[in-house]
Amino acid sequence: MSISNPRFVQLTARLCAMGFTLVLLMVCAGCETDKEEHAMSSKNAKELLGNPAYQAISYGGYRGLSRSEQPSIAQLKEDLRIMHAMGIRFLRTYNVQLPHASNVLKAISELQQEEGAFEMYVMLGAWIDCSGAWTAAPDHQVGDFEANQAEINRAVALAQSYPDIVKVIAVGNEAMVHWASSYFVQPKVILHWVNHLQTLKFKGALSSDLWVTSSDNFASWGGGGSEYHNEDLNALIRAVDYVSMHTYPFHDTHYNPIFWRKDAADSTSGNGEKKGEIEQAMARALSYSQSQYQQVVNYVHDIDSTKVVHIGETGWASVSDGLYGPEGSRAADEYKQGLFYHGMRNWTQSSGISCFYFEAFDEPWKSAVNPTDSENHFGLFTAQGAAKYALWSITKEGVFNGLSRGGHAIECTYSGQLELLERHVLEPAQ
Repeated sequence: MSISNPRFVQLTARLCAMGFTLVLLMVCAGCETDKEEHAMSSKNAKELLGNPAYQAISYGGYRGLSRSEQPSIAQLKEDLRIMHAMGIRFLRTYNVQLPHASNVLKAISELQQEEGAFEMYVMLGAWIDCSGAWTAAPDHQVGDFEANQAEINRAVALAQSYPDIVKVIAVGNEAMVHWASSYFVQPKVILHWVNHLQTLKFKGALSSDLWVTSSDNFASWGGGGSEYHNEDLNALIRAVDYVSMHTYPFHDTHYNPIFWRKDAADSTSGNGEKKGEIEQAMARALSYSQSQYQQVVNYVHDIDSTKVVHIGETGWASVSDGLYGPEGSRAADEYKQGLFYHGMRNWTQSSGISCFYFEAFDEPWKSAVNPTDSENHFGLFTAQGAAKYALWSITKEGVFNGLSRGGHAIECTYSGQLELLERHVLEPAQ
């Protein structure tokens, strides 16, 4: 049969079409297999929390002087690759009012499609306010129901859209601690929304493997005074899937400095030299956090012995004026930050505790009018992407080779020279 014969042309076209359909079906089947394999490999919260192979961190990613400057998807991917390279597999975000959290989830999803080995999970924060929050007359007994409901609804929608990534929803951030005077609520407000999410799980609207918690100061979880102890808190402890507590010895170098001052050191240890004094102080800081953790565990287990406690936030600033700087407790510098970071990681990793260390990158927006405010400098990386002392070792090993932030290659601060860093390190206040 001639190739110019119309019947031959029609037959060839039909065979080609059938072949194309077969290939397409094979590709689609492969896609579905990939999706199924990814879903099967996705860990649930119970498998992630306390697992030393899944290090956790708090992540904002804001690079400018205002949160109106939202990180782009490309910028989020830069940060995600950097954190993944250092072993981070679990992120914590704080609210869903702004595009940030949803864009983080989108960026993770795209990286999973682009780079098959990319694995990252999210503890999704939903911000909770009291009625009249951020005004001159906040009502701490009542939640801002409309705003809180909208926030929870957004979090639910994201958890439904990204069930393989969102593994925890945290209702509120430091929303019960009384020093959050602009917005704090009573435990009954948090309890209402925790119960709401647990009901959605029961009804199948959310994955039964999704865990629900609230992330708050150690005092709010029973580790503080009796003013925090009430039946609503006890009911909340029973309602959450686990307790997420915060501990900040850095801040307490000013507010509760007894553990920090040099005269609190064990006179039998150290040789009185600057480095020895600092290391002793940081050992006491770690012990301080461990004590707060144990206070919470003791209270929680009196209410529900089955509940596990993880650390939702802790950190150490590398720069400060005011309360923590040269004229204050002298706590803030990269050397102390590095000691605290590794001390916390070693303790929590060996004890089966997840620690969402605060935080990955410096965020200059937090105190835009005061660049040396400590709130701007809790990151393990500077806003430009330089690795601080805590990460010098892995940076020198080449972990971040080929990665960059905002066009800047990941390099050590102070050119990785300890003698340069030591000029900026202060002993604790007397």
